[in-house]
Order: sequence, then C-alpha cells, then structure tokens
Amino acid sequence: MTLTCVAGLGVSGRAVARVLAERGERVVVVESTPGERQLAAAADLSGRGVEVRFGPLELPDGATRLVSTGWAPHHPLIAAAGAAGVEVMGEVELAWRLRPAQAAPWLALTGTNGKTTVVRMLTAILLAAGRKALAVGNVGVPVIEAVREPYDVLAVELSSFQLHWSSTLAPHAAAVLNVAPDHLDWHGSMEEYAAAKGRIFERAGTVIHNADDPEAVRLAAPYPHAVGFTLATPRAGQVGVVEDLLVDRAFVADPAEAAEELATLADVRPLAPHNVANALAAAALARSLDVPAEAVRQGLRDFVPDPHRMAHVDRVGEVDYVDDSKATNPHAAAAALSSYPSIVWVAGGQLKGADVDEVVKATAGRLRGAVLLGVDRGRIAEALARHAPNVPVVDISGQDTGVMDRVVTEASRLASPGDTVLLSPAGASLDMFANYPARGEAFARAVHALKAAT
Repeated sequence: MTLTCVAGLGVSGRAVARVLAERGERVVVVESTPGERQLAAAADLSGRGVEVRFGPLELPDGATRLVSTGWAPHHPLIAAAGAAGVEVMGEVELAWRLRPAQAAPWLALTGTNGKTTVVRMLTAILLAAGRKALAVGNVGVPVIEAVREPYDVLAVELSSFQLHWSSTLAPHAAAVLNVAPDHLDWHGSMEEYAAAKGRIFERAGTVIHNADDPEAVRLAAPYPHAVGFTLATPRAGQVGVVEDLLVDRAFVADPAEAAEELATLADVRPLAPHNVANALAAAALARSLDVPAEAVRQGLRDFVPDPHRMAHVDRVGEVDYVDDSKATNPHAAAAALSSYPSIVWVAGGQLKGADVDEVVKATAGRLRGAVLLGVDRGRIAEALARHAPNVPVVDISGQDTGVMDRVVTEASRLASPGDTVLLSPAGASLDMFANYPARGEAFARAVHALKAAT
C-alpha cells in the first residue's frame, strides 16, 4: 500500500490527508507543534484512519511520497526525502494528478500581487456567464477538495510555493500578473522565485502575461502566441485600455482588424491603475474560455473587493485614511502609493529580504510624511533618508499591537487637508500582529478612535 507523508497540519495538509484516506491510502502527517488547533485536527484525522506524529520531523519508514504544504526546499524533512529518493510534491500537484475523468478546466494565475483580487474577479465573471465556478488554491479553498466536485471551471490562485512543488500542471490558460522581489528567504534568490512563477506557463493552453511588467514579459517570451494585457492601447493579441474602455484585441475573430469592448473603467472597483490591470487579467482568462463581453462587464460590476485592499476607512478633518494592510511587500505598496497624489505613508513590518529603495525613489514626490513601525522600519527609514531626505519621518518603537494608536496619531499630525494617510506597509505583519487583517483592523480602530476624539 502507498504510504504518503504529509508535511504539516494546516488547511491544505488536513485536506490532503482526508482525501487520501478516503481513497484507502495509508497517510502519516508530521507536525512539530502539538498546539490546541493541531491536536483537534489530529483527533479528527485519527478517526479517519490517518496517523499524526508530533515531535521531531522525520520521514516515516516506507514513505513513497511526501506532500509539502508550503515547506521550503531547504527544510531538513524535504532534504531527507530527496536523499531517500522519495518524490516531493505539493497539494496542488497532487490534486491535478487525482482529477477525475472529464474534470473541470483550470484557469490558473500567479503573481507577486493581485492574485486574490484577480481570482475573485475571474470567478465573478464566470458566474455572470452562467458557469458553475469556484475560486480555489492560495485563496483558501484547497484544490484537492474542489477537483472532486462537478464544477464547470476552477479559478486557481497559485503561490510561488505551490508552483515550486508542481511539475505536471496543464491549465487551460495561465496568467502571470507581475513579478517583484518577495519570499526571497524561502526561495533563496530572485531568480529561483521568478522561475517558480514561470512554471505556471510550461504546459498551459493559453499563456497570458502583464505586458507592462518586464519580468512577466521575460517569462512569457518563450511562448510565441502569448496574450498580453496592458494599461496602454492594446496591439493585436492583447487586451488593454482605449480612453475609458477595456478592450479585447486577442480573443476576437480578427485581432489584426477587430476589437471588442469588454467594460468601462467605471466598472472597476476600486479604480486604480493596478486594479485595472487586475480586471484585464481576469477578463483575458475568462475570454480564453469564450466568455462573452457582457459577462465580463457584469462580473466586474458584481465583484466585491476583499477587505484591507485600499479600503477607505474614514475621513477625519479633510484627511482620508486608507487601509491597504494586504500590501505585504514593496511591489504591492508601490501600486497603492501610485494611486494617491499626496500621502502620509504608514509602513513597516517584515520585509522578507526585499528592498524598498525603488519604491521610495518612485514615490518620493507624493510623500508628505512617513510613520514607521515594525521590525524592519529602520531599513525603510534608511531608504527615505537616501531618496526622500526632506520627508519628515516618525519612528514608532515597540512590538505591541497597541502602537497603532500612536501611529495614527502621529500620522494625523503630519497630514494636511487633502492628504491621504495610507497604511500600505510593504512588509509582512507577523512581527506584531496575528496576520495582515489584524493589522488593518487595528489601524481602522485607531482611525475611528481619532475621529471620535476630534
């Protein structure tokens, strides 16, 4: 009997263990920490015939497959599997291999930023077209559970971690939204990170890329019939923008001569350049499945943005406060910073090896002040000193979550009427908060408290 070792008791690890146990396979899950959540998951899996081992992470004797749920290639357990000749794969790869006959096609996408927004836009468009569709993958729903259900199409969000451990995926269409430094501590280098992103194209039926992003263009270059999306006027074989219209010159009968209107800029919410690019990516993926233009427009209108993505919190004294806590890397912060003309920037957290100099250089003219918090705030302060020396900076020390009240108070002192106080941290949140939603919620509470006290 096949013995599969599953690394970790997270959402996808539990899903893999359940599915394989239902198939009658022997499964051993290894987990280092027997916390309350892990013990509850272990009890549930034990009732399904799955063995869970806590403590030292060791490969079980006789294991023929290791399913990594986001564990890095340099992890000792992964290295041990490689040394033993045991195949290592991710949950997504396993899901692909276990698809039933006549399985739903996958529309897959990846990118440093915008993945969840695009996959939800795409799902809204597919639903508007009458397709039974579901957003899965890195968005939170394990792919291995969804492939067993009778969907018409799956909108699959893939992280670089998931793609690293995938080797046979062949989606109907695949898109790379953008590529900028992130997760370098996991991948080891920018080259390895970009290579993981590029794996999404290797067996895709239609290759879709951001024609305005140099790294995405490079990854798509080996595929001669790749479809680009651009904020500029589209050429034949692209989707893009003409005045206030989103226009398709790729999925039409005669791309050289014809174009089709898909939507207007007013249909995109929130309206910001990077979100227009998100809408174009979602539209291109949907059009690869012959979704009509009217469904693209209706889907974009139906789409409801997730929280903590350029969410307007409140206006206090003619100053707008915006929560973009989901901006957990410099590339995401740059997109938000480019969307407002006059900004007091709230930034800091865990930079994960990424550099902030380019972001600061590109947006220095928009900055009216900066309030910095978190473990890597010093690196952002150094970048500001190099590239925006006249921008006043307030350094907020301390790692307790209560510092957000001080952050908002200091930001309000730097702001003038017409400014936007923008929480767009450029770093992860785990140095101070449970996650990025908790960070955004702390910011919103502090803004509301400021307004109440005004």
